[in-house]
Amino acid sequence: MTTSQRAFLFFLHVFLLTLFPFKTASSARIEAEALLRWKSSLPPSPSLNSWSLKYLKNLCRWTGIHCNASGSVSEVDLSYASLSGTIENLDFNSFPNLTSLNLKGNSFNESIPSGIGSRSGLVFLDLSNNLLEGSIPPEIGNLTQIQYISLYNNNLKGEIPYQIGNFRKLEHLDFGSNYLETPDWSRIPTFPLLKYLSFNDNELHLGFPGFISGCLNLKFLDLSLNCLMGPVPESLFNNLVKLEYLNLAYNSFEGPLSANLTKLSKLKELRLAGNFFSGYILDSISLISDLRILSLFNNSFQGNIPASLGQLRSLERLDLRMNGFNSMIPPEIGLCTNLSYLALGQNSITGSLPLSLSNLTNLLVLGLSSNSLSGDIPPHFLGNWTKLTSLFIHNNSFTGRLPSEIGLLTNLSHLYLYENALSSSIPPEIGNLRNLLVLDLATNYFSGEIPPTIGNLANLSLLQLSYNKLSGTIPPAICKLSSLEALLLSNNNLEGSIPECLGNFSNGLQVLHLKANRLQGLIPREFKEGCALQSLNLNGNRLEGILPESLVHCQQLEVFDLGNNNIQDSFPFWTDSLPDLRVLVLKSNRFHGTIPPSKANLTFPTLQIFDISCNEFTGLLPTQYLKNLKGMINVKENASETRNGNSRYWESTVITRGGLELTYADPTSVIVKGSERQLERILKTLTTVDLSNNFFHGNIASSIGDLNSLRYLNFSHNRLTGGIPPSLGDIPVLESLDLSYNLLGGEIPWQLTKLTFLEVLNLSMNYFVGPILQTGQFLTFDKSSYIGNPELCGNPILKKCEDDKKQQPVLSALPEEVDGYGILDGMKWQVVLMGYGCGAVVGIILGLFLF
Repeated sequence: MTTSQRAFLFFLHVFLLTLFPFKTASSARIEAEALLRWKSSLPPSPSLNSWSLKYLKNLCRWTGIHCNASGSVSEVDLSYASLSGTIENLDFNSFPNLTSLNLKGNSFNESIPSGIGSRSGLVFLDLSNNLLEGSIPPEIGNLTQIQYISLYNNNLKGEIPYQIGNFRKLEHLDFGSNYLETPDWSRIPTFPLLKYLSFNDNELHLGFPGFISGCLNLKFLDLSLNCLMGPVPESLFNNLVKLEYLNLAYNSFEGPLSANLTKLSKLKELRLAGNFFSGYILDSISLISDLRILSLFNNSFQGNIPASLGQLRSLERLDLRMNGFNSMIPPEIGLCTNLSYLALGQNSITGSLPLSLSNLTNLLVLGLSSNSLSGDIPPHFLGNWTKLTSLFIHNNSFTGRLPSEIGLLTNLSHLYLYENALSSSIPPEIGNLRNLLVLDLATNYFSGEIPPTIGNLANLSLLQLSYNKLSGTIPPAICKLSSLEALLLSNNNLEGSIPECLGNFSNGLQVLHLKANRLQGLIPREFKEGCALQSLNLNGNRLEGILPESLVHCQQLEVFDLGNNNIQDSFPFWTDSLPDLRVLVLKSNRFHGTIPPSKANLTFPTLQIFDISCNEFTGLLPTQYLKNLKGMINVKENASETRNGNSRYWESTVITRGGLELTYADPTSVIVKGSERQLERILKTLTTVDLSNNFFHGNIASSIGDLNSLRYLNFSHNRLTGGIPPSLGDIPVLESLDLSYNLLGGEIPWQLTKLTFLEVLNLSMNYFVGPILQTGQFLTFDKSSYIGNPELCGNPILKKCEDDKKQQPVLSALPEEVDGYGILDGMKWQVVLMGYGCGAVVGIILGLFLF
């Protein structure tokens, strides 16, 4: 090489070296400008304040930006940075060296851009916990170097793209908590390096995904909360021997547990709840010796609870609820001393509690409810379970007293002992449970007084002591329970007055049920503004005086039952302004006076049970109120809007401060074939108007026929005149009609034959004339429906109708009232209706109720 050639090469080398920094600087500027363009498309966020051209030289120090050795962006980590907007404006082509993108825990929306597939060098991609929607772009399959990908908890839809089969280096895949659908699994090969796989909480259908059984390094598998069905393939148990976590819960898998399950000897968690698995739990399950969580609840397992479970000494959580186990509790369970959660409820388990359970000193939750367990509750159990936070042993047959050692469980937040046969008094030590949120001792045989120490339970949300034999007064200490949301003391022998504080001691009190006691005196006078009451039931006491108008502050009230007391007042007109009132029961009191029309345009907009029977009301029927009962017009058969829209029944829902949702029925009573029956739950479609046993007079307005969802109508034992309005035939679901013991006359209108659901009809003790209708439901009524009408003829009564009989005179109908008020006030009545009382009313269909 000549000297001139050497000189040329030297200068060329120097020139290229001088160019290199400019190229690096140019690449960094391109990446910075791409980041700034994306930033400008996003809503402002302080998390990106460092992203600025004035800090261009410090690009690698921008928030969330990491660079490689040459100064090019290699990682973007903006997890939990409180960002929103879209990632569609992020130009992936500007980042040739990007290997990691972490945007989890933000509020990014819209779709995943297809351009993401241009970064084939990506090793780590996490877009979880955002609001991304649309489908997963198939271009994602170009990420052939990916090892970790998570799209968990977004709103992604459509099929899982089969192109993910290109992820040959994949170790972690999480597409859970989206709306993804089933692809053609046969187009997705196995992943030889995959250790973590989750498709949970999506909309996958059909059978078990076939490729999974070939992922031999899999340690974590979660397919829960989908619609997968059929048997679990044996290849899963034979091949995936490295599995430590298996969750197939809440699908439709079926069949017995495979005997090969024990090949998964490294399992620590096995979750199969909410499927259709059947058969028996094999004794060999004890071979999975490291098992910590075994959750099999809500399946169809049967037979014995295997004693071999006692060999699982690492077991921390055992959940066998809602199956068909019919054995005793094996004493060997007491060997699982690491158990913190034991749930065996809703089976057919019998016998008493084995003494070995007292060894479970680490228990936090014990659930044995809804079985056939019996015997007493040994005091030493409670002495050893001092870590318990929840004790559920309700709906069994436990007997004896509640030991005073219950006061040692100072960590308890939920105590459910209802529906047993426990007796004696409630121990005052119950007041030691200062963390208690829910105390439910209903439907036992507890007697004596409510202990005043109950006032120590300052965190209590629900106190349920109904259906016992408690006596004495309601202790004033209850007024200390300022967090109380539901107080249920019904069906006891409580005496004295209702504490005045119950109207205003708790801002959150939603349910107050004191029915069927011996309470007397006045209803608390002061219900303060902002009253949260939804259900108030004082039925069946000895209360007197007048209703406090301050109840109008309870604008959320849905159930208001004051029946069977001694209230002496006029009609509470203020109740028509309660927007959610569905049940108004004032029956069997001493309400009196007329019910004049309201000045409000819309009265009782949601009322569906209106019972003011057995009082002393006078004047005309309250026609204006009746025709405005929108809750009895076009009621949907499936359900109407209520607090719990998915239930067929009206229910009170209380959410405790611990987040537990408690649902309690709204009880009431109806007259069924002359006797009162208690309804513990009320169907949403139940609609009834009962104005019987008062002193109403005048005509029945034809507007009553507009209530086309009315099922039970009772105007009996009044002084009504005129005829039956033909419009009653326009109420297609009417099941019971009682107009007995009035002064009604004329012929029975043929339109009533359109009432195809009418099961009970009582027209007795009136002045009806002419032939009894002989078609439709009228063929099913016996003569008791018509007695006391001497001018009626035809079957089923003995009097025959003469063929040449002249038309019988019809009692002249009195003019229909104007606005339902005033036209007949002051008239003198010469006819006295004899021999009726508040029990002789109407029989109705029991099929609609649950007693």
